[in-house]
Amino acid sequence: MADWKQISGALVRIAVGSRTNVWGVNSAGNIYRYTNNDASPWVQIPGGLSDIGAGADGTVWGVNAAGNIYRYTGDHEAGHWKQINGGLARITVGSRTNVWGVNSAGNIYRYTNNDASPWVQIPGGLSDIGAAADGTVWGVNAAGNIYRYTGDHESGHWKQINGGLKGIDAGSRTNVWGVNAADSVYSYTNNDANPWIQIPGGLSDIGAAADGTVWGVNAAGNIYRYTGDLPA
Repeated sequence: MADWKQISGALVRIAVGSRTNVWGVNSAGNIYRYTNNDASPWVQIPGGLSDIGAGADGTVWGVNAAGNIYRYTGDHEAGHWKQINGGLARITVGSRTNVWGVNSAGNIYRYTNNDASPWVQIPGGLSDIGAAADGTVWGVNAAGNIYRYTGDHESGHWKQINGGLKGIDAGSRTNVWGVNAADSVYSYTNNDANPWIQIPGGLSDIGAAADGTVWGVNAAGNIYRYTGDLPA
């Protein structure tokens, strides 16, 4: 993992909004926020989640093992989660107004920015999804097929992109990363004709931010921050 710096700790899911907004959950559902200090990298945040999403603007959402959905409303130390109606298995946050998720049946939902009626279903079926601050959204389905969202927010349209991934995250239109079923790591080339370049290393989950920051975790729970140059 020459291009990856291991960071102390153990996580199973990780989310990256920016260099200074990195969150994760461990196998017990405990929630951690990165302190921006590698010597003592994580502070535990009260609550319990199974997946988490962090935006470039500091927005954080999560879901727990029962599918309950929460938006983080506390300051970074005290922590407070507000439950939002609905049920999701995966969640991703590009910004306060670009929050997407998929439920256990693979149905896709986009946040309406209205807690009274929070979700609109988007046509399609996905098992993992990544949303960026600039509105970019990518997803993968249970068969490993990869899709980029090209529709407007109501009608919805997904363009299949060549390749096979089990997990994906989008920091921006040009910063899209994924991992496949063998835990190989791929970065989007910004060229649909030859879309992916393999990055050395092995990860089971990955998070990419608008500012180019990338973190990942492997199957053993080890945590890594990407330090290699992004591919040209």
